[in-house]
Amino acid sequence: MLLVLAKAPVPGEVKTRMCPPATAEQAARIAAAAFRDTLDAVLAVPDVAPVVALTGDLARAVDGAALAEQLRGTTVLPQRGATLGQRIAAAYADTAAVAGHRPVLQIGMDTPQVDAALLSHCLDVLDGDGVDAALGPARDGGWWILGVRHPELAELIAGVPTSCPDTGEQTLAALRASGCRVADLPELTDVDTWADAAMVAAGAPGGRFAAAVAALEIHR
Repeated sequence: MLLVLAKAPVPGEVKTRMCPPATAEQAARIAAAAFRDTLDAVLAVPDVAPVVALTGDLARAVDGAALAEQLRGTTVLPQRGATLGQRIAAAYADTAAVAGHRPVLQIGMDTPQVDAALLSHCLDVLDGDGVDAALGPARDGGWWILGVRHPELAELIAGVPTSCPDTGEQTLAALRASGCRVADLPELTDVDTWADAAMVAAGAPGGRFAAAVAALEIHR
């Protein structure tokens, strides 16, 4: 099972750390491109019915109509919880409620360089013998992907502080402290700043995300 945690790309509400050099509208356009590329990758994974835990108003979002059309291929659930950690844990629980208790691999909309082959590999790792969880670190010290064999294991990280240089280490420690056997997944750069966006676009030049970043480069 694939779970995407996402936020509607409304100007002024997403990717604010890109401003400047981006305007709020440009940052939202980049976020929309990242979300759409992520959905393309998720929907291309064979034999998977993806779930999207969504917050925000698509009616006010950049490319909201196009996103709504893509989301028809997924089950969309509202996010709940006060903190990001709580929202992640709740998304796992809500996914289990609608799809049954099965292994769940969760990503965000901040790694538009992912493709179906990488996600399939991560699912295979999570399904390996002796694996309880799988974690892919992000280069800023966080993580970009988390898989658990049993959705209730996500409760272990509900209290882990997010957006910190050691979020990944704390997440791994919380899982291991409970006795989980954690498999390593590849490290990626997630997109928070303009420098991140330029790096990711350079490494994955073929998608909507790279085109959105290039358009901003042209007008800087």
